[in-house]
Formats: sequence, C-alpha cells, structure tokens
Amino acid sequence: MTNDPAVELRADGHDLRAVIESRTPLRRRLLAAGVVGGVGLGAYGLLARGSLTVDLGLGRSIRPLGPLTWRIDAPRDLVFDLISAPYLGRPTRALQTKLRVLERGADLVLAEHYTRVGPILTTTVETVRFEPPHSVYFRLVRGPVPLVLERFELHDAGGGTTLEYTGRLGTDLWGLGRWWGARVGARWEAAVQGSLDAVQAEAERASRLRSQR
Repeated sequence: MTNDPAVELRADGHDLRAVIESRTPLRRRLLAAGVVGGVGLGAYGLLARGSLTVDLGLGRSIRPLGPLTWRIDAPRDLVFDLISAPYLGRPTRALQTKLRVLERGADLVLAEHYTRVGPILTTTVETVRFEPPHSVYFRLVRGPVPLVLERFELHDAGGGTTLEYTGRLGTDLWGLGRWWGARVGARWEAAVQGSLDAVQAEAERASRLRSQR
C-alpha cells in the first residue's frame, strides 16, 4: 500500500471503471429484456383486441372449429332470416353493440364484430356471404389470427331446422401459433355457441307466435 493520494485515487478510479464495465453488459441485457417484454405484452394486447394480425405464412397450423349442431323447433326460412337480418337489414339496438356493417351488397357484406373476453373487447372484420335459405359463410379479414373460415348450414328437419357449424382457424409460427390458436379457437367457439343459442331461442319464440295467429 502507498501513502501517495494520487496513486490511491488512480487505483480506486481503475477499480471503479472495472466494476462499471463489468456490470454494463448485464444492464444492457436487462434493458433489452425489458424492452422485448414490453413489446411482447403490447403485441399480445393488440393481438387479443384484433388490432394486429400476424400473417407470415411460416409454420402455418390449422385448427378445426366445431362441428357444432343445433336442433331448432322453427322453419328453416325463419332461422335463416334471423341470422341474416342484422347484416342485410338494420341490426336491433342490442346487436348494434356487437356488430357494424361497413359495406353491404345484395348477398355479401363486410362487417365488424365486437366480442368482450374478460376486460378485453376484441374487434374482428369479416366478410359474410349468404346463400338463402341454406348457407352462410364467414371469412376473416382482420383479427387475432390470420385465417378463419366458417360455414353455417341449415337443413329442413320435419318442420324444424338442423343448423350445423364448421370452420377452420389458422395460425403461424409453429408451436407458438398452435398455442395461440388453441386459446383463440376455444373462445371463438364459445362466442359462436352463445350467438346461435340466442338465435335458437328467438327463432322458437317467433315460430310459436306465428303458429298462434
């Protein structure tokens, strides 16, 4: 040890720089991890809201939607009219919080759909094509996954209607995409189930009123 203050200052300064330099890579890694984590959380939120669609065409996985089936005690034309009315006509006040028609043609519309999942309001944009009185087709344009194709088939069944739902949901990025597709697919099917349960209840109510006239 020396009693020269200048030597001690140089030694201390050298030690301090060494400590700083040794910690800088760690600080940079922590900062980078924080930035990536923040971006990841932000992207997750955008994906969940339907504001960001990851469509890379890499590692594409396809998950089936359905099949789901309803046996509805109402004529097929009545059930078809109830499904198509919010798109081809004017949606009721209750449905105005769930969908908005952006463009409308004779048998094809472009519509936004709003679905609340917990605290998140998911917005999807889809084309909806009608083939009365037996088929309705949905194709995703923008949403939380790059591909959704859906088909609703209506069949006469002894004065009632059998409504069958099938579809496909596609995601990219291999295992990560399959994980995301499983989460989205389960909620997508639950939303379809809830919507068609409501259609069934309304169709059967309207059919009973019609028969009483």
